[in-house]
Amino acid sequence: MLTGVIRIAVFWYFASKFFSPNKPISSDPSVPNFQISNLFHKGEPLDMWFYLSEQEKFNDFGNEGALIWHETNIPYAVWGPESTRTLSLKYQPSVAVKNNGSLYAHVFFARSGYSPDPNDPEYQPLTAFGRTYPIVTYLPKSKADKKKSLLRNSEDSKEDVTISEAVQEAQDDLKEDGPPEWISYWKPNVTINLVDDFTRYTANAIPPIVAPYMNIESTTGNYYPTVFFNEFWLLRDKLIAMNDTVTEVPLHLEVGPISMTKWQLFLQMDQSFQIHRSYGSMLDGESDELKRVFLEGNPYLLGLTMIVSVMHSLFDFLAFKNDIQFWNKNKSMEGLSAKSVVVNFFCQLIVFLYLLDNDTSWMILASSGVGCCIEFWKIGKAMHIEIDRSGRIPMLRFRDRESYAGNKTKEYDDLAMKYLSYVLFFLAVCFAIYSLMYDRHKSWYSWILSSLTSCVYMFGFVMMCPQLFINYKLKSVAHLPWRQMTYKFLNTIIDDLFAFVIKMPMLHRLSVFRDDVIFLIYLYQRWVYPVDKKRVNEFGFAAEDVDQAASSSDTPAEKEDEKKTN
Repeated sequence: MLTGVIRIAVFWYFASKFFSPNKPISSDPSVPNFQISNLFHKGEPLDMWFYLSEQEKFNDFGNEGALIWHETNIPYAVWGPESTRTLSLKYQPSVAVKNNGSLYAHVFFARSGYSPDPNDPEYQPLTAFGRTYPIVTYLPKSKADKKKSLLRNSEDSKEDVTISEAVQEAQDDLKEDGPPEWISYWKPNVTINLVDDFTRYTANAIPPIVAPYMNIESTTGNYYPTVFFNEFWLLRDKLIAMNDTVTEVPLHLEVGPISMTKWQLFLQMDQSFQIHRSYGSMLDGESDELKRVFLEGNPYLLGLTMIVSVMHSLFDFLAFKNDIQFWNKNKSMEGLSAKSVVVNFFCQLIVFLYLLDNDTSWMILASSGVGCCIEFWKIGKAMHIEIDRSGRIPMLRFRDRESYAGNKTKEYDDLAMKYLSYVLFFLAVCFAIYSLMYDRHKSWYSWILSSLTSCVYMFGFVMMCPQLFINYKLKSVAHLPWRQMTYKFLNTIIDDLFAFVIKMPMLHRLSVFRDDVIFLIYLYQRWVYPVDKKRVNEFGFAAEDVDQAASSSDTPAEKEDEKKTN
């Protein structure tokens, strides 16, 4: 997802920069085609005034109480310590702001020595410019957590759940059925960037991404410096909900330059996030998680993670391709565990239902759904699937293949699955009871799904053990898809790297190393057991059969040569 967002943003940036259509600012075809330029020069000193007001329109320049910040001699579009200014303060919001009221920041710039006040006798329109920015934003209230303790008669439930809480839960359910409730949030950080843009634009061909931010002077047709309020790094969890209990809020202010390329990249990234959200490929809050990776992560570690992620995707694709190829060409189930294939399908189905119950994005759901279909297709390759129409409701009947039931493979598979199912059933029941007693769930259905999914994640490696047992009994590993398993093992090594890098629960971190143990046992079996030429491989052929066929094909050719020599 991260690489997709970056790819779309970079593509849009270059497309809008070099191949943008001629989109006029005005729909009037009589607009002349002339060049416009910046009214200010690079390095020109500017003075800044920062006002706070509950009114969207501001002209009370004489109000000293509204003036929060004033800076002088800021060099325009020059990088250096003198061009970046900061201020941190505490602000006491009014009663109106606490009760979903609005608050605006009015920022004005002017050439040093000039006033931004239009009522000043010495005011000159070509020397001052400004922009308004809302400090308070409005977002839908987060939905209440519907999870609850399913055991109402437990001690914790007796203490926590009361009649008033039950009434409150019913009221919350009614509110969620109606329109969402919007509340006000305070933005603790305000970053003011002056864009370093001295491009000479054609009046009727300004790039679409730049045009909404242009401040055109009406008499000359030229433009003022672009003031950009940078919210790219302002994450939602940093916002402060406003209510009557809030007495003061922090406010960190910063003013500085920004390059044209960086500014457009921020705009393209925001547009890319919006497109992903509109298509359903990104949930609300996932863009903040991506930004958090850049904010809190080590840049070298981030680069390594991106490279490793590309390798992980490549090995996933190769393992998927070879898995399909193996089962598509497989003609014999001798030495392969058919029950493991069936169990893998049910495990994949449980994970899919769990993701569906937790409102996961459709891209992840589609990937898991395709995995379920593939696992069911593999059942058809491992067993005979028939439709029984003898009853009122057609039923699916599964029947073992002759190559599986006609030898020792089925016997060993049944024996291994018998004992392993006892272990897995015991672990699943214990974990389900623990989760029921100490965890909170939305419903009994969610409890069953979450318990089964947790068992799949934590104890799923147990289902790989029957194949180890069959290999041990048959003293052979020639029937295994080693190419596909090699790619999966490489992915496991990459997962081991992520286990040390990424923060995760201890159980999930331990589960990453479970596949390493299983595959190392596979490698040991491959080293211990010699190559059996009588063993039928995944394509239904044995090495001795191939040698006999080759020798039989060589015999007529030798006789032909003897006849010719004679």
